[in-house]
Amino acid sequence: MGVNVIAMGEILIDLIPVKPGHYRDVPAFEKCFGGAPFNYAVGVARLGGSVGALTAVGKDPFGEFLLETLKENRVDVSQVKVKDARTTLAFVVLEPSGERSFFFYRQPWVETADTLLSPEDVDPAYVEGAKVLHYSGVALSHSPEREAVFKAVETARQTDVMVSYDPNIRLDLWDSVDELRQICHRAMSEADVILMARDEAEFIFGESHPEKIADIIALKYNPRYIAVKLGDKGCYIRDRSGHAVEKPAFKVEVVDTTGAGDGWAAAFEEGLVEGWDLETCAVAANAFGALIVTKRGAITAMPFRNELRKFLDERGFKTGI
Repeated sequence: MGVNVIAMGEILIDLIPVKPGHYRDVPAFEKCFGGAPFNYAVGVARLGGSVGALTAVGKDPFGEFLLETLKENRVDVSQVKVKDARTTLAFVVLEPSGERSFFFYRQPWVETADTLLSPEDVDPAYVEGAKVLHYSGVALSHSPEREAVFKAVETARQTDVMVSYDPNIRLDLWDSVDELRQICHRAMSEADVILMARDEAEFIFGESHPEKIADIIALKYNPRYIAVKLGDKGCYIRDRSGHAVEKPAFKVEVVDTTGAGDGWAAAFEEGLVEGWDLETCAVAANAFGALIVTKRGAITAMPFRNELRKFLDERGFKTGI
């Protein structure tokens, strides 16, 4: 089965506290589907896009849950491998503001299934049939998954499949900062779309101003598209020709920001696949992210296309999406 968009990388269980605050005071955790590339995949599917998963889950109940959730959300699972290992866990630390951080049960702390995806697990024909290959930098933190990703990227570049890279920097998953920077440089050198949160750009380039971030990326890597995600400030997007679009965020009541950046990327890139102009891509991506932060969890808050259209219509944006 061919798909237009392939999501590749880490898939895991998010364990989200039932209330914000220090873990000493949190009485329970809710099991949620997680992993940035697959939050993204569900977002693409809910917009009506054709999307598949290239990853590995554990031979355990959590792995079964992740597989079933992908299927329920119309994500093709024909390339998902089941490994004789445990499924990755991520404990979400939820702040009263709705912001969050993570600590992981994954390499280098413990071996888990998604890190065991190998180059032999990648079917070049599946990659060649797509329009976009999207992956997260977390997938590059350890072998053999790193080599599997770069095999898929090489295949994509040989067949004009657009490669989308989201650094998704999680320092505690890397053996060293030097290794992270080196691998990140290689990934950006081979990407057609570079998605960058402002704090990631500050870490990598020492710059937080969106136009200057785009200047640096364009000069060093010259991708087709640069997308700087600015959270509650909106976004800044520039294409290779130098055409830029900057759009403010929609004002909503923030409950939980988990998955908002992944949803933003899903709407932006589904827009590219469908041929929307950059302004429509930016507005729709901002709206998609805004809807996500109004609820707890990542895909539990992911809207469908009709909900996105209604949200935009109510605010006077007649995008025709």
